[in-house]
Amino acid sequence: EFFRELLENAERSLNDMFVRTYGMLYMQNSEVFQDLFTELKRYYTGGNVNLEEMLNDFWARLLERMFQLINPQYHFSEDYLECVSKYTDQLKPFGDVPRKLKVQVTRAFIAARTFVQGLTVGREVANRVSKVSPTPGCIRALMKMLYCPYCRGLPTVKPCNNYCLNVMKGCLANQADLDTEWNLFIDAMLLVAERLEGPFNIESVMDPIDVKISEAIMNMQENSMQVSAKVFQGCGQPKPAPAQRSSRSVPESFNTRFRPYNPEERPTTAAGTSLDRLVTDIKEKLKLSKKFWSTLPYTICKDERVTAGPSVEEDCWNGHTKARYLPEIMNDGLTNQINNPEVDVDITRPDTFIRQQIMALRVMTNKLKNAYNGNDVNFQDTSDETSGSGSGSGCTDDICPTEFDFVTTEAPPVDSDRREVEASATQPSWSLQTLLFIFLSLVLQRQWR
Repeated sequence: EFFRELLENAERSLNDMFVRTYGMLYMQNSEVFQDLFTELKRYYTGGNVNLEEMLNDFWARLLERMFQLINPQYHFSEDYLECVSKYTDQLKPFGDVPRKLKVQVTRAFIAARTFVQGLTVGREVANRVSKVSPTPGCIRALMKMLYCPYCRGLPTVKPCNNYCLNVMKGCLANQADLDTEWNLFIDAMLLVAERLEGPFNIESVMDPIDVKISEAIMNMQENSMQVSAKVFQGCGQPKPAPAQRSSRSVPESFNTRFRPYNPEERPTTAAGTSLDRLVTDIKEKLKLSKKFWSTLPYTICKDERVTAGPSVEEDCWNGHTKARYLPEIMNDGLTNQINNPEVDVDITRPDTFIRQQIMALRVMTNKLKNAYNGNDVNFQDTSDETSGSGSGSGCTDDICPTEFDFVTTEAPPVDSDRREVEASATQPSWSLQTLLFIFLSLVLQRQWR
């Protein structure tokens, strides 16, 4: 919610300052500025908005409005005003403000939107993977590890740590294959986070945007005569306005001067939270999530509620009796489970749903890299979920792969070669899904929506 509130504060600050500075003139033309913020908000929420074109259109419309205000003695047709707008880049009536602001806004918004979307994708991938149904072989291994000690008259004996690791590595073999792409995704997220802390920090860009636009307007005022002369030369001499309008002088119609706000007058975000503090916090959580999938078996098996612990090697349940667990620990990933002594794993049939999540991470990683380099990326338009969106400066089909739908979260269908387990009594008393959510809820905070 931070970014949305930031945009609302910037719009409110500009509106308040321009009402005080320009009064009725601003109120009569306020839709030009309101449309600017509407489009910025739509872009941020995934709308099909080309930032560069949108900003160019804003300055062109502002030039048209101001040109009429500084030349009230003339009547301008729509065709004439369209001709005026074509001189925006050539005449530079607003000085260098539009060029600098375009660079800052595009880079800042691209980084912010992509970073937030990356957090959403990471959360969705974790959510979906946590709902993948365990295989029958995994269920049998878990039952044997957790409940067979009771059948052997050893109710107080917990599973050996290494025994647990082989069981969990077999059960989570497909999930472990997420690790490589997940780590690349986290690295890309951290790179974009640097953009949020650097010169394209969206907070430092949006906070003074009212001042920058007003400076541009003042520059237009100061150069109004030269601008008008060049426009008249290029577009032709306009027709005089009716007598009652032409009697108004330029100073009477547009003579107010810019008065900036004091810093204490500016609105702040909730609880005064700064972007720097939020980025620092989320970066630490992202770093903690690296290698999450490959270390998940170790995270589960070190829980004293599950196993006897690494230090207890003799007095633990090894799957047959109370003794040391002798088989070697398997390596991570599906292909390394061919000789797993505890879980029957078909290494020739990777889980297609998890492979889809690997591809989803890969797509998002490419977009994060593009955003780091300042190139816009395509996202689904939340206002039209049936069509892909995409604005785009610098994003081609070769760079930006096909988009996946990251909006809804549904449990994957059970594979045709798996049997559904109907009796809840056959499930372990603890849930892998619960463990996943406890950990990831600390990593991917929902405040970055």
